[in-house]
Amino acid sequence: MKTVLSMAAAAAALALAACSQGEKPASGAAGVKLYTFDCGRIQMNDLTLFTQGNEYDGRTNYGSVMCFLVRHPDGDLLWDAGLPAAIHDAGEEGVTSGPFTMEMPKTIEMQLAEIGLTVDDVDYFTPSHSHFDHIGDAGRFAGATFLIDKDERAHMFRDEARADEQTFPLYSDLEGAETVEFDGDHDVFGDGSVTILDMPGHTPGHKSLLVKLENEGPVLLSGDLYHLQESREKRLVPKFNTNVEDTLASMDRFEEIAAETGARVVIQHVMADYEALPRLPDYLD
Repeated sequence: MKTVLSMAAAAAALALAACSQGEKPASGAAGVKLYTFDCGRIQMNDLTLFTQGNEYDGRTNYGSVMCFLVRHPDGDLLWDAGLPAAIHDAGEEGVTSGPFTMEMPKTIEMQLAEIGLTVDDVDYFTPSHSHFDHIGDAGRFAGATFLIDKDERAHMFRDEARADEQTFPLYSDLEGAETVEFDGDHDVFGDGSVTILDMPGHTPGHKSLLVKLENEGPVLLSGDLYHLQESREKRLVPKFNTNVEDTLASMDRFEEIAAETGARVVIQHVMADYEALPRLPDYLD
């Protein structure tokens, strides 16, 4: 694997140093656009998995799977890759696996084409985390620079993950991609407009994304810190999270950032949040 030191990482360090001296980073870079992609739908047939308690007993939920393309003057960043394209290929009936029934009306390639782009035009790829409905078949983006938290990278390439013959081959090509590995937050473009936020607990290196837009203002993308609006309101932690205490601490931090910035919060599996966002080829800016 070719791992590179990022100029953006150096710029991020300078920005943090500036903040500590009382200087504020840019509130939002001119020309930044946020596109919402429909990367699938999930019928959660057993919601009891999504809490430590019994709040969801006997309940199901139909959720969105969102991906996002951030178009910045210095490059295009794809946040999450959604479900594998094989779900789309299965047709309207979708695929049932364990507690999930999944469908995917359009592939990422189809949606990139709607705005005149191809996979090769994606400059940076970063997943909020490496679960199947966010990493998808991200090997398609091995030609982009792979931005990844060091703990999440270790998690997704651990022996147990490699043994998953269904999921691992779909993203294994990322192991050889040009990679920027970081620890904690990461300022993608060095101007404060797009920041990957450290929110561990769902997985060891789980992240959320803060995008500061000129007109819309700040937008906070949840990753899987929350799955339902109720999860946010009641601070519910899924049974399969890697660390409960880390998750609760991440929730505290997320809410502090949301309050401080006045950000629009998008919970990526909440259908109402998806429906409130612009449809392609429209975007937030």
